[in-house]
Amino acid sequence: MIRLRGIKLVWAASFLVSIALLLLPFVFKLDGKTHADWQQFLGRFHPLVVHLPIGLILLVPLLELAGKYRPAMLEAAMFVLSLSVLSCLLALVLGYLLAYGSGDAGAGVARHMWGGIALTIGVLACALLRGASGGPRGFYPYMLVCVLVLLAWTAHQGGSLTHGNNYLTEYLPAPLKRLGVGTVRAEASAFPDSFYAKHIHPIFDANCVVCHGAQKVKGGLRLDTYDRAMRGGEDGAVIIPEKPERSILLQRITLPPDHKKFMPSEGKPPLKPEEIAWIQAWILQGASPEMKSLAGIYVHEEEALPQVPDYSGKMKEIEQTARSAGVTLVPVSRNLGDGLILNTVDAGQKFGDAQLAGLVRFAPYIVEAQLGRTSVTDGCFPTLAKFTHLRALHLEETAVTGAGLSSLTQLPQLSYLNLSGTQVTEAAIAPLKTMKNMRHLYLYNTPAERQQP
Repeated sequence: MIRLRGIKLVWAASFLVSIALLLLPFVFKLDGKTHADWQQFLGRFHPLVVHLPIGLILLVPLLELAGKYRPAMLEAAMFVLSLSVLSCLLALVLGYLLAYGSGDAGAGVARHMWGGIALTIGVLACALLRGASGGPRGFYPYMLVCVLVLLAWTAHQGGSLTHGNNYLTEYLPAPLKRLGVGTVRAEASAFPDSFYAKHIHPIFDANCVVCHGAQKVKGGLRLDTYDRAMRGGEDGAVIIPEKPERSILLQRITLPPDHKKFMPSEGKPPLKPEEIAWIQAWILQGASPEMKSLAGIYVHEEEALPQVPDYSGKMKEIEQTARSAGVTLVPVSRNLGDGLILNTVDAGQKFGDAQLAGLVRFAPYIVEAQLGRTSVTDGCFPTLAKFTHLRALHLEETAVTGAGLSSLTQLPQLSYLNLSGTQVTEAAIAPLKTMKNMRHLYLYNTPAERQQP
């Protein structure tokens, strides 16, 4: 009788906790306004604590499977599940304090919040069902599977808030991308050739939209579109056309980095001086979304480099081949179209012309080859001529003499070539002078350097 009464109390308490969690967003609405500092202080422990319930929840099914062979593991599974409930509650409270205290709002914040609430209730339900007897106990495995799926979704929403909403989908395999999986970036402006669309919006997009975009709206301010940027946030308008001295946005980005209200916040690096100058001039000259240029501001428009072919389907082959050759092929950026960097530092003298030839099938994807201090000779040039997207080439301190160097004139994007410490002569480098894109040619400690007047 006493045990039955205790079980009823546990179920009743769990029901009340679930109702309280569901009512929390309506009682303390995320209104995009900042609140008490102590809430932000405690809330910033959320990113640290949130990994605890993730690990515990993932451990539960492993213990359940192990319990089939070692029954003692089953007791451990219930203990870990109970800890999961408590850790979920702690992470949820701290997360809510962070969002409420710092004025976070937006669709992404809402999804992460409701995901956290649903996950906590789901873990609580798992604990109740596992401890039940009879029919209800049979629903436990299904609820545990639902919790694991919900955990993955909620974690993705949280990662999107800190890394951008395409953090997990950016490197999707090509077949999934063709199916339309992932996100699509909206147009910056109705005037794509304007100074705002080409220069101001990219600054906001790269530095501000993570906290002031559709997914997360800090302080009621969104900077992902022109109209919303001009609308401002809880402090009112942040951009006052023709009055940069009164524009809060410009004031915030020019504060000392250690100032409480400095933007970009949360440890992000300050804007570059030229970016601040562009924003200031843009505001001073009317903050127009249509104006194509600004008086007194000249921006050198570099020609966009061609993207390399899609190699997402060859990633495993690339990694295996590079490992066999003792080198690494590293993506330049998250955008696979920016190409790969061939790094031979670990291979050193073990890497020569034959090893380079073994990588030729990946030549269209390589934009930089770091071959300095390897065993390559003049025999590497016919192979390098096939690296059609090569932009930077390091050959310093190799046995290169320059014979066959003219093969590199077939590389239209090559703009950097380091031949320091080699035996190249003035005559050998003469063909390179016809290359229009060649901007950086290093000849330190070579016969060519000594032969120049």
